[in-house]
Amino acid sequence: MANPKLLRRILLRSPLNDTVLDGARLFFSPFHEWRSHYSSIAPETLTQEENPGDNNSNKWFTLPPYTSTVDGGILGKEIARNRLENKNDAAIGRGAANPPYSSSTTALKWVVRCCPELPRSLVQKLFRLRQVRRESCDIGHSEMGDELQKPRLRRVTAKDSMNLGDRIYLPISVQEFPVDKKEYHCNEEEVSFIRSLELYKDPAIIVVNKPPGMPVQGGIGIKRSLDELAATCLSYDCLEPPRLVHRLDRDSSGILVMGRTQTSATVLHTIFREKTFGASHDVDNVKRILQRRYWALVIGSPRHRKGFISAPLRKVVLDNGKSDRITVMHNSQTLASQHAITKYKVIGSSHGYTWLELSPITGRKHQLRVHCAEVLGTPILGDYKYGWQAHKNWKPFPCSNHENNSNEVPKRKILPFGLDLDNGDISDKHPRLHLHCKQMVLPDISLVLQNVQLYSDYDLSHLESIKLVASLPSHMQRSWELTNS
Repeated sequence: MANPKLLRRILLRSPLNDTVLDGARLFFSPFHEWRSHYSSIAPETLTQEENPGDNNSNKWFTLPPYTSTVDGGILGKEIARNRLENKNDAAIGRGAANPPYSSSTTALKWVVRCCPELPRSLVQKLFRLRQVRRESCDIGHSEMGDELQKPRLRRVTAKDSMNLGDRIYLPISVQEFPVDKKEYHCNEEEVSFIRSLELYKDPAIIVVNKPPGMPVQGGIGIKRSLDELAATCLSYDCLEPPRLVHRLDRDSSGILVMGRTQTSATVLHTIFREKTFGASHDVDNVKRILQRRYWALVIGSPRHRKGFISAPLRKVVLDNGKSDRITVMHNSQTLASQHAITKYKVIGSSHGYTWLELSPITGRKHQLRVHCAEVLGTPILGDYKYGWQAHKNWKPFPCSNHENNSNEVPKRKILPFGLDLDNGDISDKHPRLHLHCKQMVLPDISLVLQNVQLYSDYDLSHLESIKLVASLPSHMQRSWELTNS
């Protein structure tokens, strides 16, 4: 929480400041450090609301001019909605017209977007104390009769709508607010390793092949997470850090998509969310705009070689709130349960193990692991949370005589961040989780955003797709070779 004394000093201090502007430390995000600048407003340009004789009114911190922005939430919902209407549209034409994807915003939202490091409480107080100004252009006439646009500053409230070209001015004293933002420094080896995970990159998204054992998000006991490392290593020339749009379990691996801008991240996050909320049982007759295929090695074999699993899930709290687990709810009328659908098919079976291809139609927490363990009765190898009973009597897969008689001890490759990817296959005493997001098909968001901004009537019913493939991690590749030898 912000220091009340510091807030009071910032709010009560005059906007005119003795600080050397060129040497001032900016606390704003890189995107707005690039676009924002300090501006001196001459007294004669002020309206009557400002006192022309007040020397405290001629120094402000200027935000970028407001521009119409694409509403990622609306666009994402429309993309997801079109998957259900493609058939009807083909019969009756284009169908309903696209809604406006550009959205207006308020002065408060624009300040928060431009200055994410400023506490929202401080921004709201600046508005309440009427210390925020907006520059708008009034049209006048010169002596020659030509129209002139005269910039004028007026007080603005938090709920006032922004017009194209409007600029917001904040007291320059806000630069004194400290920033307690952790910076993660990586050496060349660490940067090289993170960038070696990259599968795809365009102006809107960046995709990596997440290694097993690396957490996606920070938390208690987590020193380095992939989202923090991506901000340091995968930003490249983009002025915003990559943002997560979905998650993978720490011990799983495979395709992880991140948005390179706030707008693209919002669009993709909405598509992932709508994929779950709009899922139906008639999945074969619905064109899915987002498709994911996982590979998993399970213990045992399902009764049918392919099919659909439709079983609602619910979180159960254990050990007085110290832990929790997801379980199948047989009474689907329970309000706390969430519907979950998974499509599966057998890739191959050998020696009591089965390789499955799993396609989650919905995106619930631990959905694939619970469906495999509790519905199919074939827990995923290395899943000690939901398949602990199957692992009690589990024995390592026997290797060939040639491998057993080999005196050569393979050297373990030391990887950054304490990752050990050389062990955990089916022949180890403690195998790792064998669950990998191998393939994904998703809409080309970069192309969509480009066309939506150029063409107001852009047709979303026929979208270009991006097809992604991630190679198996070393422990799963080794298990694949052993079970197919």
